[in-house]
Amino acid sequence: MAEIIDGKALAAKVLAGTAEEVRAIVSAGGDAPGLAVILVGKDPASEVYVGRKIAQCRKAGIRSIEHRLPAETEQEVVLALIDELNADPLVHGILVQLPLPRHIDAARVLDRIDPAKDVDGFHPVNVGRLSTGTGGLVPCTPLGVMLLLDSVIDDYRGLNVVVIGKSNIVGKPVSMLLLEREATVTVTHIETRDLPDIARKADVIVAAAGAPQLVRGYWVKPGAVVIDVGITRVADHDGNTRIVGDCATHELDHAKAVTPVPGGVGPMTIACLLSNTVLAAKRAAVA
Repeated sequence: MAEIIDGKALAAKVLAGTAEEVRAIVSAGGDAPGLAVILVGKDPASEVYVGRKIAQCRKAGIRSIEHRLPAETEQEVVLALIDELNADPLVHGILVQLPLPRHIDAARVLDRIDPAKDVDGFHPVNVGRLSTGTGGLVPCTPLGVMLLLDSVIDDYRGLNVVVIGKSNIVGKPVSMLLLEREATVTVTHIETRDLPDIARKADVIVAAAGAPQLVRGYWVKPGAVVIDVGITRVADHDGNTRIVGDCATHELDHAKAVTPVPGGVGPMTIACLLSNTVLAAKRAAVA
């Protein structure tokens, strides 16, 4: 039987460590790290995600500053708000919840965030630093993926890793993190030919395609580690919905270890967001 990598348990450890760091900062006379969240509109999924992030901030002792704006808010208003937060020394992290309304250019908004406060790791400066291995803030989900892998892998050197999906949010950054560990990385995408054959050669598979149960059991060689980043809500014939990942987990008993969906990568993303916020606060204190 494959080992189930418990993302909830690992995230709890990360959050406990983050809370301890916050206590140390405050005990030394510093300001508690502050995370500003901007939510434009009332997208139901975004409301849920923001609520979870705020709740975890409170548990960790991080100050959460909420800015909830109506869907019709003009882009210049959002940009002006970001400018204010960039200039506020008590705000160490800025998170703009995506998706934004169609009339707002998400790329322009994200680029406006001070790279030092870009706790999502999406700013071009942080992307560039990641690609060159020169620091910066690492995107939360890829960082969480690496922590999950670290729990079952001691040495990445020479491992054959296949990343399924080339998104800027997961696929590309996680491939760069793996390259820094001296893994041999193949990044696949929708136009990749013979994907099952490529996947079968992998020691590690990171599935981040957003395609429900794309990765079948025969795609995975015995003893491989599989990280499932996909989250898709599917409905059955009766209209009931459930969340599934990119992998057919029930077919992966022959793998060494797999992440469940839900309960795998998801909890780690929020934990790494808070960890990034504390890191940003510590760097600001010595800047």
